[in-house]
Amino acid sequence: MSVLKAALLQMEVQKEIPDSLARAEGMVRQAAEAGAKLALLPEMFCCPYQTQNFPVYAQPQDGEVCRALSRMAKDHGLYLGGSMPESDQEGRVYNTAYVFAPDGSLAAKHRKAHLFDVAVEGGISFRESDTLSPGDGVTTFSTPWGVMGLCVCFDFRFPELVRLMADRGAVAILVPAAFNMTTGPAHWEVLFRARAIDNQLFTLGAAPARDPGSGYTSYGNSMAVSPWGEVLGRLDEREGLLLVDIDPGETGKVRREMPLHFGRRDDIYTLREVERPGR
Repeated sequence: MSVLKAALLQMEVQKEIPDSLARAEGMVRQAAEAGAKLALLPEMFCCPYQTQNFPVYAQPQDGEVCRALSRMAKDHGLYLGGSMPESDQEGRVYNTAYVFAPDGSLAAKHRKAHLFDVAVEGGISFRESDTLSPGDGVTTFSTPWGVMGLCVCFDFRFPELVRLMADRGAVAILVPAAFNMTTGPAHWEVLFRARAIDNQLFTLGAAPARDPGSGYTSYGNSMAVSPWGEVLGRLDEREGLLLVDIDPGETGKVRREMPLHFGRRDDIYTLREVERPGR
């Protein structure tokens, strides 16, 4: 199986959706010209990250943002993902990550299942549930390089979700995210390395560039980690593009050499995925 060149697009989110789309397209074009076949935009890449903004910026799946992402994926011949506020017909709003395939079709859709409701003394206080509804799915999709998992930011803190994606055969987990200046320095790298090591797969996180003047300041530091826990690349707080090579064979090699999957004790503990009607 060939090596996948992936691009993490740490962009500056703009106040107007067309401006964010234009900025995203410039970075997607740059990634494609560098040979990337997968590009990942940040969490809420077209919406300033504040709870009151989510319903205002929300669009249905057939709206302007998804049409633009589909076109970009097709125009540049790559898989393209990122998270945005999605509205449904009942008026609910979700933090939804989409991935579009190189032919422009929808490859995957994940509604953030774990909402970011926290109050850290002396640090961040935020309640996504004030305006967002939670999703209820485990999301994976197939590519020429193997199965990929997809989740959004706070989802990644829950090891059960990532393990279920690994159990489906995922060789990499894509994470549009926006850790902040409280959680980022403390947990960002630790989580990406821990999830990679525990599940023996690649972890890729794309975050917005840091804007100290915004109501929510992103930590930035988009990064990729190997199945052995090695940091393959990492940006700083500024807007930028990170290119990394993802070799699916490395996932298999690490799993053969340290067979954690076969060492699991299903007679002592187990993890099961809940089947829901309509899924």
